[in-house]
Amino acid sequence: MKLFDFSLRLNGYPIDKAKQALTQIQKIKKDDYSAYIDEKRRAIVSYHLKNNSFYRSIGLQDSYSKWENVPIMTKRDLQQPLKNRLSQGLKPKDVYVNKTSGSSGDPFVFAKDKWSHALTWAVIMNRFSWYDIDFNHSWQARFYGIPLDHFGYYKERIKDYFSHRYRFTVFDLSDAAMDFCLKQFSKRPFDYINGYTSPIVQFAKFLDRKGVNLKTVCNSLKVCMVTSEMLFDDDKALMERVFGIPVVNEYGASELDLIAFQNPDDQWQLNSETLFVELVNDEGIPVSTGQEGRVVITSLYNTAHPFIRYDIGDVGVLSGAGTIKTPILKKLIGRTNDMAILPSGKRAAGLTFYYITKSIIEDDGNVKEFIIEQFEPDFFKVSYVSEEPLSQKKEDKISKEMVNYLEDGIRIEFERLSNLKRTKSGKLKQFISYINQSV
Repeated sequence: MKLFDFSLRLNGYPIDKAKQALTQIQKIKKDDYSAYIDEKRRAIVSYHLKNNSFYRSIGLQDSYSKWENVPIMTKRDLQQPLKNRLSQGLKPKDVYVNKTSGSSGDPFVFAKDKWSHALTWAVIMNRFSWYDIDFNHSWQARFYGIPLDHFGYYKERIKDYFSHRYRFTVFDLSDAAMDFCLKQFSKRPFDYINGYTSPIVQFAKFLDRKGVNLKTVCNSLKVCMVTSEMLFDDDKALMERVFGIPVVNEYGASELDLIAFQNPDDQWQLNSETLFVELVNDEGIPVSTGQEGRVVITSLYNTAHPFIRYDIGDVGVLSGAGTIKTPILKKLIGRTNDMAILPSGKRAAGLTFYYITKSIIEDDGNVKEFIIEQFEPDFFKVSYVSEEPLSQKKEDKISKEMVNYLEDGIRIEFERLSNLKRTKSGKLKQFISYINQSV
């Protein structure tokens, strides 16, 4: 029995029809794909102008003449009661309702109509099938957070059962917890690993210290999919070596859909079936291929709630290897609110110098995890978890490299902790700035 499909149908999501619809979309010829996107963009804008008073309130009163004239929505626009944002005639009980994780600093409740949510799952299942993963039969080793309240905890456990998943905690990354994970892999026929990047990286480091190749422990493993946090090249190389399987990078947003997924050609393929993804400058004009731009996304099928030219808060670069039917994301730089603002007024991408620091701080395997926080334009703190405290020599080397990359006059403090603070969902933000980004 296909338990995963059955659970979706049981909750009112027409997954069978959604899979058929996705297949038809994918059959559209490359030369006809621009017309498909134009038709769906115009249809979703027209629908919400007619049926959604919230959408009319953000600036567009009538149909657009140029797509660039359509207003860009931000997360701040959506921070009001959901009932104010739902399309005419709908109530929360009629739609799929969830809440963003808040890892961007702007959490809100959102909704999808049931057809749109079924299409979301159809896309996800299609992408995972590229690696011979079938949600109805394949067993998942899941590294995600879980609610700690009684109801939420058991609700997720029941969903895990129907979804062929075994969930590992991401809040305890001690060697004892990692050893428990390893024992489970020796007992269970997992087909794939899926979850947040940072705890899976820690599991890989644990295996590396133990000299264990995971594929020899669990021969059924095929692939590892990571999501929600940055995946660095050296971490990916480590994971592929100690897991003995390919590591695939996923980029998504709960309020939208699967945004991009690494295809078998090692390209980050954007979802062009149910989304329209743009990279734009500060004026909302699409940037040229190869240039950095804000990631702005239109959900082509969600009639319950408008996500039209929605600024997700990320910065990325498009690859020239893509087409309108198969667009390719060259790289994801980070979030717009994760920029370091320095005393001179210079801005620097936080994850870039996080990467520079990472190459120094982890070279001997002592440091397990670390984050960088900016409290003032000239003050940064590096918090870390390690077997032994960092030496003064290493602290000085890290400080020097950060000054070289940023600018003179900044202060850097180090703090050793027993564990790092994660979001309620279990995600770890590598860089956090508490500076007003509008400065």
